Amino acid sequence: MEFSIDATTEELIGKLNTFMAECIYPAEAELDAHAPGNFNRPPSMEALKAEARKRGLWNLFLPHDARGAGLTNVQYAQLAEITGRSPMLAPEALNCSAPDTGNMEVLAQFGNKEQQDRWLTPLLAGEIRSAFVMTEPDVASSDANNIEMTMKREGDEYVINGRKWWSTGAMSPLCEILIVMGKTDPNGEKHKQQSMILVPMKTPGVKIERALTVYGYDDGAHGGHAEMSFNNVRVPVSNLISTEGSGFAIAQARLGPGRIHHCMRAIGMAERALELMCKRALARTAFGKPLADQGVIHDWIGRSRVEIESVRLLTLKAAWLMDTAGNREAHTEIQAIKVAAPEMALRVIDRAIQAHGGAGVSQVTPLAHLWAGARTLRIADGPDEVHISSLARREMRKYK
Repeated sequence: MEFSIDATTEELIGKLNTFMAECIYPAEAELDAHAPGNFNRPPSMEALKAEARKRGLWNLFLPHDARGAGLTNVQYAQLAEITGRSPMLAPEALNCSAPDTGNMEVLAQFGNKEQQDRWLTPLLAGEIRSAFVMTEPDVASSDANNIEMTMKREGDEYVINGRKWWSTGAMSPLCEILIVMGKTDPNGEKHKQQSMILVPMKTPGVKIERALTVYGYDDGAHGGHAEMSFNNVRVPVSNLISTEGSGFAIAQARLGPGRIHHCMRAIGMAERALELMCKRALARTAFGKPLADQGVIHDWIGRSRVEIESVRLLTLKAAWLMDTAGNREAHTEIQAIKVAAPEMALRVIDRAIQAHGGAGVSQVTPLAHLWAGARTLRIADGPDEVHISSLARREMRKYK
């Protein structure tokens, strides 16, 4: 396995660290200063995007594609970690924010030319945002086969009916297109009942019922989350992505790279928390001596470094396998890091919060926001229990 940083990545790391120091960290204060209701999108975001593009830090996520940076998963992993240090701002500023990254990958891999020209081009330019609409409130959506939304073909149109929630990206003022998953063949083969269809946000019958918060945060970095209803929504057959019955396979292809992006950002979140904890320990005095001289603080900092490095190596292994053997062959490692990275980040962030006392749970530091984001990752893209169960079954097959 080869994890060494090549010259191209080294240059991008330098540029990105400079951009974070000069542009991103100073802008974090705006998140609490501007008026609510715009889903934590600070007024300076368009300026940040323009500056990132000017510095060559744009669409870094899209591998092996002339419209992106053409980086491998191992190369991008190093950069995604850095953006994770400020997940509320940096990913969107670089046009590398979920759910748009996954949606762009779907359109690049499965969309036809007309769909790419209409939706992928403005997404790559950062002119619009999108939403991924799969989860439903009345079924266990961790198993996509449970999805009940109907997509019935009538002539040259599909008629869509159903209710969705955790529709990530739908609350963004810039959201113009939805990738919606539903059933086109309820009686078909188990994994070929679902399809994905493009639904413009302003299509009649599409309604946002309410915004959903994440531990009280609007999660504007991901465009917010919505509960939505679709009542006799009609879209042309040409809006179908790929073929009928391919929705489940597309979802699996979409989630592989997305999971590793989340995991690398989670490592960046943990690194930011560890940095803040170390600075706090050196600057704060309690019970007559600096926190840095307290044995429990040594334990927290030492364990955090061990845990971060362990998860980083496992994540880089997954990225390397994706690059060399393909996403399918990296399935075990992708599932493993999806469990390990958020759990590790939560432990490290929690220690940092404890070291900061009251400041750690307030808006004085980014720690509370980081914790909420990391905790959500234990559910998003499949709950931990689903991945652990799958890993266990695969492990036991070795001994049958």
